[in-house]
Amino acid sequence: MSVEGLCQICESAPAEHQCRRCGALVCDTHYDAETGLCTDCAAAVDGGESDSIR
Repeated sequence: MSVEGLCQICESAPAEHQCRRCGALVCDTHYDAETGLCTDCAAAVDGGESDSIR
């Protein structure tokens, strides 16, 4: 799949990924490669920033 346009979160960086949950097009900074989610969805799923991995 080709991703074009600006990140739908920061609206300044080129979008390089698509969130598998909400479909938002996001840049590297706003994409969680481990989950395949944008940072907004990752935070919602995790209940916020996760400290559980130590």
